[in-house]
Formats: sequence, structure tokens, C-alpha cells
Amino acid sequence: MQNARTASFLAVGVAATFVAALAPEMTIAAPQPSAAKAPLRQYTQQNPRWQRCDAGSPAAYQCATLKVPLDYSDPGGKKIDIAVSRLKAGSATERRGVLLLNPGGPGGPGLNMPVDPELNLPEKVKRQYDLIGFDPRGVGQSAPVSCGLTDDEKNDERSYKAETFAKDVEWARTVADKCRAKGGDTLRHLTTRNTARDMDVIRAVLGERKISYLGYSYGTYLGAVYTQMFPERADRFVLDSATDPGRVWRGMFQGMAEGAEPAFTRWSEWTAERHTTYHLGDTPAEVREIFRKLIARADRTPIDSGEVSLTGDDIRSELRAMFFHVQRAAERVAELKKAAEGEEAAPSGAPARATGSAPPAFARDVPSDNDAASAWAVLCADTRPWPRDPEQYRRDAIRDKARYPLYGDFGSNIKPCAFWKRGSEPATTVDNEVEVLILQNQWDPQTPLAGAQGMHRALHGSRMITVAGGEGHGIYGTDSCADNSATAYLTTGRLPAEDLTCRAPAGQEETPSSAS
Repeated sequence: MQNARTASFLAVGVAATFVAALAPEMTIAAPQPSAAKAPLRQYTQQNPRWQRCDAGSPAAYQCATLKVPLDYSDPGGKKIDIAVSRLKAGSATERRGVLLLNPGGPGGPGLNMPVDPELNLPEKVKRQYDLIGFDPRGVGQSAPVSCGLTDDEKNDERSYKAETFAKDVEWARTVADKCRAKGGDTLRHLTTRNTARDMDVIRAVLGERKISYLGYSYGTYLGAVYTQMFPERADRFVLDSATDPGRVWRGMFQGMAEGAEPAFTRWSEWTAERHTTYHLGDTPAEVREIFRKLIARADRTPIDSGEVSLTGDDIRSELRAMFFHVQRAAERVAELKKAAEGEEAAPSGAPARATGSAPPAFARDVPSDNDAASAWAVLCADTRPWPRDPEQYRRDAIRDKARYPLYGDFGSNIKPCAFWKRGSEPATTVDNEVEVLILQNQWDPQTPLAGAQGMHRALHGSRMITVAGGEGHGIYGTDSCADNSATAYLTTGRLPAEDLTCRAPAGQEETPSSAS
């Protein structure tokens, strides 16, 4: 699976029945006449052939393939496969139902989440729930898509420069054209709404009246869309490291740039207090100036990192997320400064991108660009229209580089979505009373705190736990101070009476206190 702690939007990776009566809806919260539901019975009444996923995994860990319609408005049309896994609840007497899992993305495979050690769910949760993993449509083992992209075309970390903007426009156009040519009509149906419908087919096939859910990162948006489309079928939903549903998806790229600036300021203050360790300045202003000079120097003469030569733009791209982890960022900048001064080569501090892998006995070949192709499908066809005029991206990139120097031009520069074919239906407006629990670190590099606050406003029945001082992407299962509250909610159904704030660091047992 894509690591639940690091799953991210493509740009910074650079980014988881009651037969006829409860068949999936085709419109938001609008009951369907029985005649309209009938064509979906072939999907909701499937009898999956469960098989052991992998000889090296527990015998209870089983996989199956379900059929779903590519286009839910045409249930009799083309069908695609959805790969699903199941790890049954540890206690038959305590079993409550199913807990669907999504690691994020978009484009993140989740088939092996139930047995992935990084999930690290408490035993009391695993006793009560069948853990259900699945690869979302178009991803991994679920009808994987490809655009035939080269390594360079998969690279979407592109800063704005006047002299290279024409090449960036050509890159964006080429990616969109190649995806259109290779993916055809399929890509326009790889949307969050359709993945939510697939989740409801999974619910129906498993014979469950409701589902519970744990989603990270992009998975929080998927979970929120499900609550909007199927509010009566949402049981206990935990949304970990949340996006703002009102800003998907261009606004999320830009939000990462906005969130990076206070993280950079915090880092400079932390690092100045440790000047004797890192030698990067003894005042925050001096630390920031040394970093800016390092960027300018790398733009003139790329720095030999020991693996590749890094330009200033390369360093800005790499450090954007790292600044949310103050110690790691200080160590990395100190290494780069030494390398620039010729003292020693600095090994790359960029975290390796997690990749998904299906159980061998259940696997099919997955195209090398599947994560990028499936992510662009969601990011471009899933939501409110992206600007079509390349000059709009130029103006926004110039504006945002001035506002947010660390990453603003990356966030606002042109993307393939400028040339993408419209999705199959309008975007979802999330605005409901379903009870959910939102977990959020204060210093999350991929989904900044402001995004989770936006999700909280959209879900009027939600409660939010903020880990003050918490660093990193992904909370539940990391021994965070928020873990106990999340476990209590999943096992008892009781949300906190009010929003809570607890203190980092993760692993330190603390009792949540009321949020101010």
C-alpha cells in the first residue's frame, strides 16, 4: 500500500447490501425509484470468490474481485474489476461490522492495508471489525490505467520561470493528450463519487447495512463524499489528516504553499536556538537569510548532493515538506550548506516515495505510471473546472511566488488539468450533519491544518482532535495523543463531547484537553 503516513497528493509526492432496497444511489442523497435500482442488483448480489491473498499472509486474509459499472448512469454498460481484501474480526461475539480503509492519494492502492504493519490498529478495534482493503478504481489491481508517461512526464514538480513556462505548458498538454489517447472514456469515470459508489457496492456485497471507515489524506475527502452521497449508510468514520472539500483540487496545491510559510518561520526559530549544533545562524532572520543564499547559490551552480546535482528549485521542492519536521530540515540544510562549501557531499534527505504492492498470488502487472495516471484522472476530472487559459497559471504563479516564496510558484504553475476532458458529473458539495471524527496534526506538510478546519466546517456533525505541535502526515496508529479518542469512537460510537486539543510529541501519553 501507499504508506498511510506519507500518502499525498500527486503534486507533493510530487498527489481506499440489502440487495435491491439499499442499492447504490446515483445522485446525492436522492432516493432512486425501484425501477432505477434494479439494474444494480447484478452488482449488489454478487457472490465473491474469496481466496487466500498470499501464502505468506494469515489464512484469514482473503482477496476477491468484484464487478462494478464503469458508468453508474449506464449499469448495463462496460464493467470493471475492483480488488477487495478482508481480514475478519478477531472476535465473533464482539464483531460490529466492517471497517473500510483507504491510504490516500489519489492513486494510492489499499488492498493490503488490513495486514500492513504500519496501520497498527489496536486489538480492540480489530476484534470488532472486519478490516476491508481495496484498490480504488483505476488503481493497482482494480482495472489499472496508464497514460504511457515517461519518467520526465511523471515529474510534476515544476517551478515557474518565464523562460521555461512554454515548456511547462507543453508538458501539461502532452500529459493530458497522452492520457486521453490511451485512457479513452475510462478516465472521466475515475472520480471520487464513483469510488464512493464502489464502496457502497462493497458494503452491499458484504451484506452490511452500514460501513465504518478509516481514511487518510485524500481518503478523508473520499470518506466525506461517501457521507454526502450515502449519509444513512455511514456508521463510524475517522478522517485522518483532512483536506478541505471546498478547495479540491487546485486549491489544495495552493494550500500546501500557504502552509509552508509558517512552517518555514517556525523552523527558522527552532534552528536559531540550536545554532551551536547546526551553524545556520543564531537569529531566525539570519537562518532564513542563510537558506535564501543557499537557494540562490544552487540556482547559479547546482549543489552536488552525493547522488544528483540540486538546483535551488530542487531544494525548494524537497524542503517544502521537510520544514514541517524541524530537526530533519535543520540536518538537511546543514548538509546542503556543507556540500555547497565543498566540505562533503550530502546524501539525499528526500524520503523515498512509498509504493503499493499487491499480494503475489492475487497480482496482475501494474503500469509503471499507474499512480500518476490515476491521480491525474481524479485531480482533473473529479472537481470544479480548472482554468483553461495558460496565462491564468502564469499570473497566479508569479503572484504566489511573491506571496509564498518557498513553494507558491510550484503550487500555482500549470498542470495537465488545464487541458483535461471534463469529468462525468459535477463536483460534490460536502455539507451534511453526519457524525465523523477528524484527526489533524498542527504541522502536517501534505494536508495543512487549515484544510482540516475546512473539512470540520463542512461536516457539521463532526468533532476534531488537533495534535498541537504534532509533526507529520497521518496520526492514528502512531501512538499519538489522539489515538485513545479515535479508538474509543470506533469501539463505542461515542464522539468527544467537544473539539479537543492534545499535545505532541507522538508516543507521549497525554489526556486530551478542551480546544480553546
